[in-house]
Amino acid sequence: MIMAEKNEKDGEKKTSHNFNRSAAAPEEKPVYKRPQAPQKAIISASGKEVRGIVRLAGCDLKGSLPLRRAITSVKGIGINLGKVVSEIACQQLGMTDMTMIGELSEQEVDKLEHIMRNPTEFGVPVRMLNRQKDLFTGNNLHYISSDLVYIVRQDVDHEKDAYTWRGYRHTYGQKVRGQRTRSTGRTGMTVGVLRKAVLAKAGEAATAATGAAAQAAGAKAPAGAAPGAKAPSGPAPKAPAGAAAPKAAAPAKKEEKK
Repeated sequence: MIMAEKNEKDGEKKTSHNFNRSAAAPEEKPVYKRPQAPQKAIISASGKEVRGIVRLAGCDLKGSLPLRRAITSVKGIGINLGKVVSEIACQQLGMTDMTMIGELSEQEVDKLEHIMRNPTEFGVPVRMLNRQKDLFTGNNLHYISSDLVYIVRQDVDHEKDAYTWRGYRHTYGQKVRGQRTRSTGRTGMTVGVLRKAVLAKAGEAATAATGAAAQAAGAKAPAGAAPGAKAPSGPAPKAPAGAAAPKAAAPAKKEEKK
């Protein structure tokens, strides 16, 4: 009796063990992660803590960039306009060109972005704007960042809809501003480049033409001459001096009309 009870218990343990093994999830191996050293905060010369990343006009910039370099990193702000805007920002915010962009607070960053979007309010000349006499409003505007990308796309679509020459070139992916297209901007086969098959066909045609010419030259040779013999060299034999020149054939008489 005791042995039968032990066997039953062992059978229950085995079945339960097998069931749990099939249902159990696979064991995950521990992943070793290298411990990262704590990043040290950057302190500027003025004693302020510099932020690592600053978002200016929809663009993420390193906080260690100087003010003028950070301004020119935004799409729509060139070198000349960036110099003027940085001088205006230095006057408005009380800083220098070498001030790091990461030193600015959120309010100062918003003020800088306002200067970049509305430069005419701070005395920037109209000739430095990228949207003079807007097509739809007639105002002098300046677009930066994603606004500039959107307005340029709108202009291209307007040219395509009007089907102007510029729109035609945009539609077919050709150059728009009068550049040369003989050597650049091509999408097909380059001029002067031949494939191996074309060269092979040209070689076969040349060989066939040479063989036909040789056969024609052999057919013109005299019958008694040996094959491959050259024609006799020297001047042709002259006729004797006393011989009369052959007379021309008399013209046929016209038939009399009856």
